[in-house]
Amino acid sequence: MKPMLASVADGIPRGADWVHEVKWDGMRVLADVHDGRLVLSSRTGRDVSVSFPELAGLAETYDDLLLDGEVVALDGGIPSFAALAERMHVSSARKAAQLATTRPVTFMAFDLLRLFGSDLTSQPWSARRELLERLDLRSSAWQVPPVYDDGEELFDATREQGLEGVVSKRRTSPYAPGRRSPDWRKSPHRASLSVVVGGWRPETGTTNRLGAVLVGTPDGAGGWEYAGRVGAGLAGAAGGRVGRMLEPLSRSDSPFSNEVPREDAVGAFWVEPTLVVEVQSLGRGSTGKLRQPAYLGVRSDLTPADLHEVSDA
Repeated sequence: MKPMLASVADGIPRGADWVHEVKWDGMRVLADVHDGRLVLSSRTGRDVSVSFPELAGLAETYDDLLLDGEVVALDGGIPSFAALAERMHVSSARKAAQLATTRPVTFMAFDLLRLFGSDLTSQPWSARRELLERLDLRSSAWQVPPVYDDGEELFDATREQGLEGVVSKRRTSPYAPGRRSPDWRKSPHRASLSVVVGGWRPETGTTNRLGAVLVGTPDGAGGWEYAGRVGAGLAGAAGGRVGRMLEPLSRSDSPFSNEVPREDAVGAFWVEPTLVVEVQSLGRGSTGKLRQPAYLGVRSDLTPADLHEVSDA
């Protein structure tokens, strides 16, 4: 099963038909417990159970349940995608166990899709939420975060606290697996963006050490529009990790549908636009390029098709 997705809101929905939650800056995960075994799946269906050993205890909570939620890593008490990035791609159980001690995560469970063999997806959100709260899922590694009636007040509070934003949900909405629904609407604060990598440039003074990536966003015609060069945040181990992921993606020409400025294109190595990364910026300038972009991490939970889907929604 793939998770239900939220559409972008053009304002916080008002009225008693809606309920509102904090939008967490993390990784969307489905937690499937069955016969004493826990399987954690990313939004793309990848099994990420080994990456988060501190969540293994969920297998002992109930005999059978399927939870939808977000895995977050806290940095100074605030969820940080950059802090989570080093946890998302770990495939070594030993390394994951070490990171669980030094960089622990928390699973924010916000929906219940199955309980004791009963599929709950056709039930309204309000019924699923009532059952979820009755399960009393509380520990140092997972929790059921609260919901709020006043979305505008929550939006202001999350902005003041440095949180990512708000997700508003229609109380009567069923759960639509894999679909982006207007019954769930997201209102983010942060100017972060998921982009594809279409090329890279070497670090100054080197020929093979990654110093910056060239990124793109959907162009509205199924291709990719060049959005700028990102170097901040890629020093040291982060750049080496991204460089290794780009090695097998090499191609001879630019994958972008528009022209890459000469100052960015000279000396660049082109790659197939399949790797999705998260960047933070000050928005776009008059040329359409990202202003002062900084790399936050690889989005292994997203595919290029996901980015096109969002742009077309």
